[in-house]
Amino acid sequence: MRKYIRHPAEIPIELMHIDQTQTETHITKDIGLGGMCFKSLTSVEKGTLVNLSIPSIRPDSQIKGKVVWCLEHRDSVDIGIQFIDQSNAFNARIIEQLCHIKHYQKKIKQVEGRDLSDEEAAREWTEKFATDF
Repeated sequence: MRKYIRHPAEIPIELMHIDQTQTETHITKDIGLGGMCFKSLTSVEKGTLVNLSIPSIRPDSQIKGKVVWCLEHRDSVDIGIQFIDQSNAFNARIIEQLCHIKHYQKKIKQVEGRDLSDEEAAREWTEKFATDF
């Protein structure tokens, strides 16, 4: 049973293993106060420490995490990350932003008829509304 509610979100994230310098880009599946899940083409060893950032929302912020599970599929792997060393308030702000972005994306579709990708919606919303985040 989950301790935190998960919010679906297909937002690009950048992941860097703590002991490496190369960044990999992945797409989130969902995010909650305790962590997130993303799709990858390769598995990551359970217990691996990582730094995450969400460039379209908080490009200057690093979120520390630990790989807690991997679920292999035929052509991809779902990877579960547990947030560490972060306050629940910070994680809640990120989730709040993602929810605002999803709402904005739906509103733009209804009002303007534009289909925005999650990344496009995140960029537009951030440019218009995220000055105080």
